Amino acid sequence: MSCSSPCAKPDGASRRGWLQAAAAAALALHLPPVRAQVAPAEVGSVWPQARLAGQGTLRVLGLRVYDARLWSPATLSADDWPQQPFALELRYARSLSGARIAQRSIDEMRRQVALDDARAAAWLALLTGSIPDVAEGDRLTGLHRPGAPARLFHNGRALAEWADAELVRRFFGIWLSPQTSDPSLRQALLGAGRESAPADDGRRS
Repeated sequence: MSCSSPCAKPDGASRRGWLQAAAAAALALHLPPVRAQVAPAEVGSVWPQARLAGQGTLRVLGLRVYDARLWSPATLSADDWPQQPFALELRYARSLSGARIAQRSIDEMRRQVALDDARAAAWLALLTGSIPDVAEGDRLTGLHRPGAPARLFHNGRALAEWADAELVRRFFGIWLSPQTSDPSLRQALLGAGRESAPADDGRRS
């Protein structure tokens, strides 16, 4: 192909810009499609419209303990979370015994507000009988259903139901109460979209 008049030659800057644009377009063609976050089956079967509200990571002494994700069929309020439906999913990055998780849960509940010894012992027995040992990659999912028993799942398999409303509120308050020992994780779960800062005191695992 010839030009009837002298063809304009692109200068160096224009040529570099064209090459960069072409390279970006070629790269875009090979990028995987963006996928929406999909709730676990045990959550979606109860709330098909559940969406990811927030997520974060708990670390103790720099070590990752678990990744947490909060799912909800509606927008969550940080103030009214005890009256709202949601699911808390924990994916563990290390092996822990169910007995240790149960005891740590009771310790964290005591941090929120005073808990008498008799009730603490009864709740510890219930949690110890409900929470299994976990290995790296295992998931524990708790469904918070106002007006109905909470449900606990291990890797999608139903384990237990908790009908004690006060136990349920205190348990999920470990992560969502303003008195939580990890406020940055609470903020991330309730929609801040930031991963929590490392917890350096070893209070939770």
